[in-house]
Amino acid sequence: MGIILVSNRVAIPQANMPIQGGVASALLDAVEKSGAIWVGSSGRLSDDPRKQAFAEIRALGTGALATVDLPRAHYAGFYEGFANSGLWPVLHSRPDLVRATEQDYDSYCAINRTMARGLMRFNSDSLFWIHDYHFLTLGQELRRLGVTQPVGFFLHTPFPQRSIFAALPRHRELVKSMLAYDLIGFQTEDDQENFANYVRRELGLSLDADKSLVIPTKTRLAAFPIGIDAAAFAERATKAGARPEVARLRASLYGAKLAIGVDRIDYSKGLENRFRAFDQFIQTNPRLKGELSLLQIAIPSRSAIETYSRLQRDVARLVGEINGRHGEVDWVPIRYVNKGFDQLTLAGLYRTAQIGLVTPLHDGMNLVAKEYVAAQNPLDPGVLVLSAFAGAAKQLDAALLVNPHDIEASSRAIGQALVMSADERRERWQAMMTKLEESSLGSWFSDFVSSLAGPAKKQRTLPAAKPERLPVKSGRIELATAESS
Repeated sequence: MGIILVSNRVAIPQANMPIQGGVASALLDAVEKSGAIWVGSSGRLSDDPRKQAFAEIRALGTGALATVDLPRAHYAGFYEGFANSGLWPVLHSRPDLVRATEQDYDSYCAINRTMARGLMRFNSDSLFWIHDYHFLTLGQELRRLGVTQPVGFFLHTPFPQRSIFAALPRHRELVKSMLAYDLIGFQTEDDQENFANYVRRELGLSLDADKSLVIPTKTRLAAFPIGIDAAAFAERATKAGARPEVARLRASLYGAKLAIGVDRIDYSKGLENRFRAFDQFIQTNPRLKGELSLLQIAIPSRSAIETYSRLQRDVARLVGEINGRHGEVDWVPIRYVNKGFDQLTLAGLYRTAQIGLVTPLHDGMNLVAKEYVAAQNPLDPGVLVLSAFAGAAKQLDAALLVNPHDIEASSRAIGQALVMSADERRERWQAMMTKLEESSLGSWFSDFVSSLAGPAKKQRTLPAAKPERLPVKSGRIELATAESS
């Protein structure tokens, strides 16, 4: 049985440019080796409501990458509206930031319908694996088009408590649509339990004893903590020392130690709290001034949304205040960089840093924490300071776990990491590395697919359309439809 992978964007390999992100690497590996087809948005918008265009379909190993042009009329309501001004804040337990409207929800559903119709071009005996919050209703749309084979979904973000998710417009309708999936995967058992409690209390549905099966829909719920290829990342880190950026960073430290953070600029990442904790560390340890710098790689995102553009300004202002208060002519407390780096360079930067600061206010997993651990020198590893509210904390409990809302405690953790003995650092690192090796990225992928393909699937009675099914060919193709998007 083939595999159709679906996500908002597709990672297109480029010459001499390593793919950024472990998940992207895993999905590309599945495409190349297993014959999977990975489908996502092309990033281009269509103005013609009478047709949807497949922008490109290109072969990759035994599989293919396919991108879809989405309708301009609905895209802003889908992406900037319901997905990132509605779902994202609620999923990260920030209902106060919800700005989505009923019209945004309608656009969200319209984009999911567009993607479902596009996917029918590849519908044969394949199973479908849908990724993340952009496509919560996609399973229901596929069922309406007559798909009867297994359809699974994996949520990369957290799932919040019932009372928080209920702040979202049309929340019951949305979750009901998700029960069209055969399997819904979560990062942690806490997320699974939150979803199960929502289904039970808001929808009045029953669950089995371990809250892994919704009755009567037979939708299965399970936790699949996403991993990384730790061995590959460690090998990358050992080779990255010669990278120009890494060599320049080491030379610029003049013997001082380094802490590192790598995040998108997002309110869920806790950047302002992290910087205040670092500021507090400097104030309470004046004798260590100049001994430790923080390199913060902060990648701007979703700048068209006011919440994000305001956050970007606030974070930059806070960095300026801290550097102005403590900086010297030969030392800057926070090195603030607003650009991304490829995985090879990042591995080298992680290995250079004696402290990894991963302190989100709420995160589904956070692969930066795992990458930092994998990149360390086994003989002289750094220390991971990790938020207890990141999914990774469930596995990496040998890190220094902190409450990122407690600025003083986070500051003390930075100081503890700075003076930790080599023996304790090695002991903590080995415990975490063992966890990474036991739950690899490859096993995450295979575990989900085997679970989705395994048990007998429920019968579907939704009305079915019978779209034309065409073979995959490289190049640009267009799918005409009479239904408006």
